[in-house]
Amino acid sequence: MYKHFGCCDYARDQELMAKYYRIMDNFDYYGYSNCAAYVQDLLCQECSPYAAHLFDAEDPSTPLRTIPGLCPDYCSQFHSKCRSFLTLLSDDPRLLELEHDQRRLCQYLELDDPDYCYPHLLSNERLTKNLGRTAADPEGCLQLCLEEVANGLRNPLAMVHANDGTHRFFVAEQVGLVWVYLPDRSKLENPFLNITKAVLTSPWEGDERGFLGLTFHPNFKYNGKLYVYYSVEVGFDERIRISEFRISSTDMNVVDHSSERIILEIDEPASNHNGGQLLFADDGYLYIFTGDGGMAGDPFGKFGNAQNKSALLGKVLRIDVDDNERGPLYKIPPDNPFVHEPNARPEVYAYGVRNMWRCSVDRGDPNTKEGKGRIFCGDVGQNKYEEVDIVEKGRNYGWRAKEGFSCYDKKLCANSSLDDVLPIYAYPHKMGKSVTGGYVYRGCENPNLNGMYIFGDFMSGRLMSLKENRNTHSWEYNEICMGVGLTCSFPGIINNYYPYIISFAEDEAGELYFMSTEIPSATSPTGVVYKIVDPSRRAPPGKCHYEPLSVRVKSNLIPFKPKETLIGVHVPTKQPILSNAEGDPEDGSKDWLQELLDIFNELDGQITTTPITPTTPKPLRTSRQRKGRRRKGKHKNGAVRLVGDEEGRRDRGRVEVYANGEWGTVCDDLWNTKNAVVVCRQLGFRHALKAAKHGEFGEGTDLKIILDDVQCEGTEETLLDCQHAGIGIHNCAHYEDAGVICGNSDSGLV
Repeated sequence: MYKHFGCCDYARDQELMAKYYRIMDNFDYYGYSNCAAYVQDLLCQECSPYAAHLFDAEDPSTPLRTIPGLCPDYCSQFHSKCRSFLTLLSDDPRLLELEHDQRRLCQYLELDDPDYCYPHLLSNERLTKNLGRTAADPEGCLQLCLEEVANGLRNPLAMVHANDGTHRFFVAEQVGLVWVYLPDRSKLENPFLNITKAVLTSPWEGDERGFLGLTFHPNFKYNGKLYVYYSVEVGFDERIRISEFRISSTDMNVVDHSSERIILEIDEPASNHNGGQLLFADDGYLYIFTGDGGMAGDPFGKFGNAQNKSALLGKVLRIDVDDNERGPLYKIPPDNPFVHEPNARPEVYAYGVRNMWRCSVDRGDPNTKEGKGRIFCGDVGQNKYEEVDIVEKGRNYGWRAKEGFSCYDKKLCANSSLDDVLPIYAYPHKMGKSVTGGYVYRGCENPNLNGMYIFGDFMSGRLMSLKENRNTHSWEYNEICMGVGLTCSFPGIINNYYPYIISFAEDEAGELYFMSTEIPSATSPTGVVYKIVDPSRRAPPGKCHYEPLSVRVKSNLIPFKPKETLIGVHVPTKQPILSNAEGDPEDGSKDWLQELLDIFNELDGQITTTPITPTTPKPLRTSRQRKGRRRKGKHKNGAVRLVGDEEGRRDRGRVEVYANGEWGTVCDDLWNTKNAVVVCRQLGFRHALKAAKHGEFGEGTDLKIILDDVQCEGTEETLLDCQHAGIGIHNCAHYEDAGVICGNSDSGLV
């Protein structure tokens, strides 16, 4: 009944079938013919996607039901035909007491929420029409959640697996350290690799130099080889270096540092645009993604490095590192596209690249293998556009003639011999200013995400997705938002992340992760690894099970301790539970009188109260806009108000902040739920339901832009107390005005 989308694995299904036959063995043909369907239906509801509702399992304050909640008419029919089966289905003594009293029995089996009673919920279109589909808000923003996997990292910019069956993952920090994490997420105390003395980087925020890439040889399990990409200083020159290392012969969790062999070095004329991606594609060759050399506009030579096939910068390189123990450290694959072209470097696989930051190989559809082997890259733009490309042999990706779909160098752009391939997607700088390439999801745990390319933007903190339309072969865009209301209210799941999205990753099982940080500095230990979770549909229990090979550990283990929490959500219970009855102010609990008022407020929708905590101001009343006029008066520095909602609702609107004697707007760069929490709490609301972007509540064009790049912890009193670019300092326009939706209920948008 629920084979493709349900809550039971095969073993539990077999147990339920055995129970079914044990029950039916107690009855004659008449009982079998009249009641078998009822018994099967009731037993199988344990596997229903609605099982948590049917058995009252969502609320920890209520006892778990042993019989699913039944609709009254169905219960009456069951009672009249098959009531003797009840005591065989459940050992609840109350059922025996009520067996002969239909009215009281059906009242006992009824749910508080009649929408979810069985079997009417199966035909309830409101409940079933989007069953199992990834939730989206009215603007189409997909509601996903996260799971914290690792923290305390310094600009984590690569996470890879060794494809050796151990399901370890290896996280690289920009300073030149690589750490080993076991499947239980514990971290080995000793680093896997430490080349901090050789790596060139600095504490400056935004420094693009450092340890930039890591990949394991496809046959690592047998040859112990891995490859790294990092910045070095040789004399007065800065270079990028690609080196080969081998695993230690005495410890599978440590690299033999003396085994380094430099495969390739390339001079870098500037400190930015260093590339950094290394990967092995399905053909077994090593791919190296270099930047164009830096500065702005690729000013090197007549056409720039990217269009010059005799330069290794601004390229995708492909080399063969197999069987390199003797002779050259790498060979040129015989089918590289420019091996026979005079003056072209034979390593070049594709060109016209500005600074591809994070690329990945599509594993292909788990069943059909459709898409397998495609290489996706995010290529960082110059002034206007960011782009996503699929890399193919011999193709020209347009830079510096083009940026995204637009001409950058008009003379080069008009050249008929350009023959460039266009990106599959490009977005303007009002959406973000530094793309971070991601992965096509091919994992097991989130079936709805299969085939979806998930990527992000380093500067705006935006998570995004593309999915190919099979009919038109065009790529359809959806933004990804963190789930609102109770979407992410599951154990271990969170709905917020640090804004600087550095990199994406895939584990050995194909599940998807990303890394971001609070402060984009190589020395700031604020980096976190997050796992992407779609709560709308999970794989059937047991389907994604795997047994990692054992790992011999010689280092001490550091257990994982999550630090991030779900924000803006309070999980309700049907039974009101008060805090410390004595209201000890030192125990951090709410004032008991306020909590009692809150409970009354929840029980009676007509009772309205405002928080009485002395430090929290009452909600400001914001009326409908009238021709842009606003009431003048004295305001405290840092005061906020919400305006622009077409229906005049006071719990949502464009955020306007008062600073230095005037009101102004806030740009949505880095705008997230933690920022919204500060605004909503300041206005007296208990929850922030949404951090709105892109001028959702209109543009405050008659005001100055007061704040940009706001970054809050969520505990500050006002937005002015958060990190920001400075009052009146901004790099944005009013179409990026930020807003919020607040509430005192945690049930999401109404």
